[in-house]
Amino acid sequence: MSFDRSLKIAPSILSADFANFGQEIEAVEAQGADWIHVDVMDGHFVPNLTFGPPLCKAIRKHIRTVMDVHLMIAPVDPYIEAFADAGADVLTAHLEAGPHIHRTLQAIRGAGCKAGLALNPGTPVEALDYLLDMVDLVCVMTVNPGFGGQKFIHSQIAKVETLRAMIGDRPIHIEIDGGITPETAPLMRAAGADVLVAGSAVFKGGSVQDPAPYGENIRAIRTSCDTLV
Repeated sequence: MSFDRSLKIAPSILSADFANFGQEIEAVEAQGADWIHVDVMDGHFVPNLTFGPPLCKAIRKHIRTVMDVHLMIAPVDPYIEAFADAGADVLTAHLEAGPHIHRTLQAIRGAGCKAGLALNPGTPVEALDYLLDMVDLVCVMTVNPGFGGQKFIHSQIAKVETLRAMIGDRPIHIEIDGGITPETAPLMRAAGADVLVAGSAVFKGGSVQDPAPYGENIRAIRTSCDTLV
């Protein structure tokens, strides 16, 4: 998994057809997805319950791109090895999920994954001051974590601009998760983001039987950012 700052669209399977995950993933990748985003929620750290390591392991064989696993769980450390063994390429933990995030990031890298760190909307970017050299990706939440389909929080644009300046020339991805549409995508791209997670904005209107809308939706997000290049 090489590093570059080109725009990457990462559809969230939280918006896919749960009965057809394998086919949905293959369809959305064929339609232009760059990464596949897996939202893991525990009903404790966030008010929803989704997927565990067995599901990640089951879908791994269908993913040809990057398996981007977002852990919205607490505690995180006891589950790192299981998600790494399930095939995660990127494993992202929330800064707010526990008191020893530095150790968590060490453990993620030690398990052979790229280490991601997510920030909730209310968490200041300055919390990363002593962590940037431990991460491969920073995920800025532009909604409150726990549910898909929420409205984009515009105050996070300034956070991403500050984060991009902090990162400098370090090989760290900036990922945006929440409320990404063709209207909000160029705002975050201009601020410095290179990975855009999109759920309903990608999967709306399509299906395994009719995947063409997935490609149309991905292209609409990508095209909205083209004028910035």
